[in-house]
Amino acid sequence: MEEKVIMDGDAIRRALTRLSHEILERNEGVDNVILAGIKTRGIYIAKRLALRIEQIEGRKPEMGEIDITLYRDDLKKKTPDPEIKGTRLPTSLEGKTVVLVDDVLYTGRTARAAMDALMDIGRPERIQLAVLIDRGHRELPIRADYIGKNVPTSRTEIIAVQLNEVDGRDSVVIRTLAEHQ
Repeated sequence: MEEKVIMDGDAIRRALTRLSHEILERNEGVDNVILAGIKTRGIYIAKRLALRIEQIEGRKPEMGEIDITLYRDDLKKKTPDPEIKGTRLPTSLEGKTVVLVDDVLYTGRTARAAMDALMDIGRPERIQLAVLIDRGHRELPIRADYIGKNVPTSRTEIIAVQLNEVDGRDSVVIRTLAEHQ
């Protein structure tokens, strides 16, 4: 496989700073905003967004975690014994804007599963979606409200977001199968 870095740590930092400003502007602050990271890397991206928002606004938004394991439409194909890590949200969703945060938006199925999980917990006033990378190829009518970087890809390519908290480094790489393989 060939691998090309399309975002380094500085580019990720700049994208998250821009996303933080966009979230603040669209929601007129963070009074009624909950950032909900989709496990696993979405949680770390949400935490970084919350820190940047706090630096900009002087106030940290509420944070939560969404585990979509049981809401996946491919659960039976993935594993016969799924590991449930649990959803944790800080407060009632009523009257709140929940910003779902994920690393890559691809088919839209993860975002749909996260919305299903949220709706089982409560009824937020609004749901928004923030992603570091939008790679296209939607299978469902889902779009992100906040996008760090659009990366047009083929279905044979893989986008890998690597975060220091999980992978020991910050980068986004695109992997392509070598032609001679």
